Amino acid sequence: MKVKVISRSTEDFTRERSKDLQKVFRNYDPNLHTQEKAVEYTRALNAAKLEKIFAKPFIGAMDGHIDAVSCMAKNPNYLKAIFSGSMDGDIRLWDLATRKTVCQFPGHQGAVKGLTSSTNGELLVSCGTDCTVRLWKVPSLNFDSTVDTSKPSAIYTWKHAFRGVDHQWNSSIFATAGAQVDIWDHNRSEPINTFQWGNDSVISIRFNPGEPNLLATSSSDRGVVLYDLRTSSPFKKIIMQTKTNSICWNPMEPINFTAANEDCNCYTFDARKLDEAKVVHKDHVSAVMDVDYSPTGREFVTGSYDRTVRIFNYNGDHSREIYHTKRMQRVFCVRYSCDASYVISGSDDTNLRLWKSKASEQLGVLLPRERKKHEYHDALKARFKHLPEIRRIVKHRHLPKPVYKAAILRRTVTEAENRKEQRRQAHSAPGSSSRKPFRKRKIIKEES
Repeated sequence: MKVKVISRSTEDFTRERSKDLQKVFRNYDPNLHTQEKAVEYTRALNAAKLEKIFAKPFIGAMDGHIDAVSCMAKNPNYLKAIFSGSMDGDIRLWDLATRKTVCQFPGHQGAVKGLTSSTNGELLVSCGTDCTVRLWKVPSLNFDSTVDTSKPSAIYTWKHAFRGVDHQWNSSIFATAGAQVDIWDHNRSEPINTFQWGNDSVISIRFNPGEPNLLATSSSDRGVVLYDLRTSSPFKKIIMQTKTNSICWNPMEPINFTAANEDCNCYTFDARKLDEAKVVHKDHVSAVMDVDYSPTGREFVTGSYDRTVRIFNYNGDHSREIYHTKRMQRVFCVRYSCDASYVISGSDDTNLRLWKSKASEQLGVLLPRERKKHEYHDALKARFKHLPEIRRIVKHRHLPKPVYKAAILRRTVTEAENRKEQRRQAHSAPGSSSRKPFRKRKIIKEES
């Protein structure tokens, strides 16, 4: 008589060392797992709902200024440091971890309109409406620093008020925006070069991170101008229908920059081809005041006059996230943190606010199992994102009532304009009129 017994070798399923991975045996034959797709869909649905439950992006507010926050700057030396300037002339260095003021830089007699730090993070440059540029030594974040911040290391007085400032990468040169574009050196009390195209004042200025000699500016005549320090002259300009409030270059694709415009949209341009925008980013219902890219170059954050902060993908025409609070007023400046984990906004209500860049992200140290679980949930949501129920949950955002009503009104106006254009085309002789794409419609002319 034969007796069949189940026999297995302990070597097949035991670990040789305690740190080895457990051996898991699974048959991947789809015939044995007929409900796998249905199970994964349910898991994706639950993951989308959990993301909404844990979406609490607001971390805290930093109070200390007594007037509206007008500008901000990151410190490349310290991950958790940020500078802020207000309309009453107050400049502060903040520690994001404790959300406290490390030190103040007193001296400006008017509004501070521009802040930037040198590439090594040891020097802070500020400018304002009191016609002065001030250079400050930056202390370390520990509160026992010996650096004296009560007096600037240098003060440069000039003929006109300043609207913005930016520092060149890996150099001692910085540029200011005002009645004209002035190029300064740390060791010179007067500009070493001056650029001007037209008679209108310059609003914002940014150096290119990839080509340090290239800089972009926006002016009050609705123009966006590119300058090259090597040729000592501007070489390209476009005139748009409305004014551009701020400009930011993509750090990973330095040929592209994004302009925050008064017409509620942001426009991403290729510096080599300015006759049309690459992408038009819509969703705001009032003027976009500031824009800043993530260090990864895959996203950027915008702050608007409609009292909201939005996060866009670099190639997305609609925002993936919107942040707002009941107390937050008009947002004048926004910045990404140096590790792309946080967003800082400065608004008219004198506060800086700290947000998570991913609303449902878990703060603190993640265990390997937790990280794998989050990655698995993200993969499930990406796989089933086209299905209506998951798409509805993932895309839903709560909007303040004024923003919601203004968005409906803007949508109605846009649809009416499109209908009018379609009827004009339908009742025109063939070939007599051509319809310009929206990416070209806002650009009036290009000059060089």
